[in-house]
Amino acid sequence: MQAEGGFKLKVQNVSLSFGGISALTDVELYLKDREILAVIGPNGAGKTALLNCISGFYKPWRGEIYLEDKKITGMRPDQIAKLGIARTFQNIGLYVGLTVFENIMAARHIFMSQNLLTDAIFYGWAKNEELKHKGVAEEIIDFLELSPWSKKIVGSLPYGLRKRVELGRAIALEPKILLLDEPMAGMNLEEKEDIARFIVEIFDGQGQGYESPVLRNGINSIILVEHDMGIVMDLAERIVVLDFGRKIAEGSPAEIKNDERVIKAYLGED
Repeated sequence: MQAEGGFKLKVQNVSLSFGGISALTDVELYLKDREILAVIGPNGAGKTALLNCISGFYKPWRGEIYLEDKKITGMRPDQIAKLGIARTFQNIGLYVGLTVFENIMAARHIFMSQNLLTDAIFYGWAKNEELKHKGVAEEIIDFLELSPWSKKIVGSLPYGLRKRVELGRAIALEPKILLLDEPMAGMNLEEKEDIARFIVEIFDGQGQGYESPVLRNGINSIILVEHDMGIVMDLAERIVVLDFGRKIAEGSPAEIKNDERVIKAYLGED
């Protein structure tokens, strides 16, 4: 379902401040179905603050945010996750004392209906439900080429693999919209290419070879915050540019690349 006007997500006049310092000022953007939208800008431009407002970690003091036709402004992060928005973080937020498999399974709890009572009364049914979610977790681990590390403690893994695990945990929520906050930060070229490939494959969907709906059908609406402009230009259909908490430009990659305001604020001269 899309909201009136064909938007999957709409941010209207969102403003946010901390102690009198403006982080966002009257920011507007929309996300369509079947679209990768990039949000770029210098450090401190408000990109992560915007994702935090969308995902419920910050509450804007002005403006509204809609998921399809539902206003989600001010909802808790867990409520927004259940409605279908998942995200990764600029600073990795995994359970470092758990294994890769356990981290992916942790995201599946929102789909689980069993509790101690149902476990006791309907043991077989609860066991089947658990097996189903384990199967989804294993598919995601296999898809992200993490199988050799499935039983490894996440805290022992190198940075690039941990970023991949965080992506897996986000897609395990089977979201309608995926928010990616600098998913390639700190990576080498090979690791970046792997993550870019996974994003494209997640977006497109992998067809009938997977039981998991999120891998089979894909996540057709993605917001990508990323500093690597080569990646952004390759992946995004549209780009929104922030500077000092304000939107200064919006358009196709070709339009943004040649926008004088963007060149001055962020891209720089060739």
